[in-house]
Amino acid sequence: MRLIGMLDSPYVRRVAVSLNAFGLPFVHEPLSVFRDFDAFAGINPIVKAPTLVTNEGVTLLDSTLILDYLERLVPAERRLTPERNEDFARAQRIIGLALAANEKTVQLVYESKRPDEKHYAPWVERVEIQLLAAYRLLEKEVAEAQDNFLFGARLLQADITTAVAWRFSRFVLADRLDPADYPALANFSLRAEALPEFIAADFD
Repeated sequence: MRLIGMLDSPYVRRVAVSLNAFGLPFVHEPLSVFRDFDAFAGINPIVKAPTLVTNEGVTLLDSTLILDYLERLVPAERRLTPERNEDFARAQRIIGLALAANEKTVQLVYESKRPDEKHYAPWVERVEIQLLAAYRLLEKEVAEAQDNFLFGARLLQADITTAVAWRFSRFVLADRLDPADYPALANFSLRAEALPEFIAADFD
């Protein structure tokens, strides 16, 4: 399999870390949707990261849909989603919060690139409120897990997506996210980043 995209994207990185956790072999091709637009378009004309090319040559896009596909390639004991319905619902909620934090972080990054006269302060404020709300809720979830992963001793998708999101947001929005305000998330991130699955897909 081929994973196309830069690891500074939380969407690409959550797939890369998950592939490592699944134990599925893949080749990472770090193409940028900006600098390598034409080369990326040659693989996927939509130029959307991440893109996964399966062993059969099928081109998949969108990290969540890619992960749904990958779950089908591994035995039940290696899957990254809980089996019990109530645990699965909680996991989906946590993943949704982390993906919302990613989305709001990306919106703030792109807003910062606009000329000053094009900024709309009320919209920026609303996005910041949404971002911080997501991380407050994730902080509570992680704090309740204490020194475990979110669902016990094994790394699952909720853990991966949460840790990847926090690392990304902290890197690009360091002035808006103080680790002292999110001590459980900060500690959780350090523990996750020390795992081989994360080290092998290090943040660019």
